[in-house]
Amino acid sequence: MYKYILDSVENIDWLAIGPLIIFFIFFTGVTIVTLRKNKGFIKKMGEMPLDD
Repeated sequence: MYKYILDSVENIDWLAIGPLIIFFIFFTGVTIVTLRKNKGFIKKMGEMPLDD
């Protein structure tokens, strides 16, 4: 059933390109936010599970 629906849809390339663009924007955003974080904050958060 789904095969016939997808065959009838024209310009279905956006179904592959759209998620790729969304992933790229999200990944880039997370990378930028991570690199801009204060190094002291990251160290504090990293050591938090080891503190009593």
